[in-house]
Amino acid sequence: MSSEHDSDIVALDHEADAAIGETVAASTDARRGLSSVTSAMRLLKMFSEGEVEIGVTTLARRLGVAKSTAYRLASTLVAEGMLEQNHETEKYRLGIALFGLGALVRQRMNVSNEARPYLFDLREATNETVHLAILDRASIMYVYDLESTQAIRMRANLGERKPALCTAEGRAMLAFQPREQVEKVLAEKFRARTPKTVTDVATLRAALKDVRTLGYAREDEQSERGMRSIAAPIRDATGQAVAAVGMAGPAQRLSDEVLARFAPLVVETAHVISTRLGYKALATF
Repeated sequence: MSSEHDSDIVALDHEADAAIGETVAASTDARRGLSSVTSAMRLLKMFSEGEVEIGVTTLARRLGVAKSTAYRLASTLVAEGMLEQNHETEKYRLGIALFGLGALVRQRMNVSNEARPYLFDLREATNETVHLAILDRASIMYVYDLESTQAIRMRANLGERKPALCTAEGRAMLAFQPREQVEKVLAEKFRARTPKTVTDVATLRAALKDVRTLGYAREDEQSERGMRSIAAPIRDATGQAVAAVGMAGPAQRLSDEVLARFAPLVVETAHVISTRLGYKALATF
């Protein structure tokens, strides 16, 4: 009996040692991961207008790591498009992926600054919540939110993301993107957010066609229960739909008649902001 008891104790000790070992290993991996991320950020910040290309030896010295470590880190960033390598000098320079990220930030700042007074005007005219959103691949991100003053109202947290295809803002922008980009987004699967969320590709493709015909998008409880919204695209000087202005409210208050009355206000707001960004609509005859 005593021998069996001792064996149980030994087994428990082994299990405890194993658990501690796994915890230590996980903690070590986490520290290594954070260290790698920190090193990557430090590496990217080394580049400047005065030093657009840097060799691996210099990178290693400034990071305080072995040359092989700096090479692996730089190779990983090249694979992700964050760095490029000049094959003639073998030095590294910032990659196009960083330009894309920077363009998103610049776009958000420019659009938000130009849109702000007109978003207030739209909120004043409708007394419903007004949104400003930008497109990031298959998602939208809210960059401005003006809440209605009414007791029952909708809101969106700044920085919040939603699948583009189930929102009025997302559809308003996607409808005017290049076909290749639209097809990529349609090919991505997304989880239905409400019982009314449409995920069928053919139906979504038809919905985008309707947006191009109307000039604005409508959403009926597809991203949030009890919410209806309309949105129109904002275009930049090149004609690209870079953002969308949306208006949202409770379904019981935004009837079809009310949405039809507010739609021209949303479209006009988007047009005015687009003009501020340099967009000039082609004249029609």
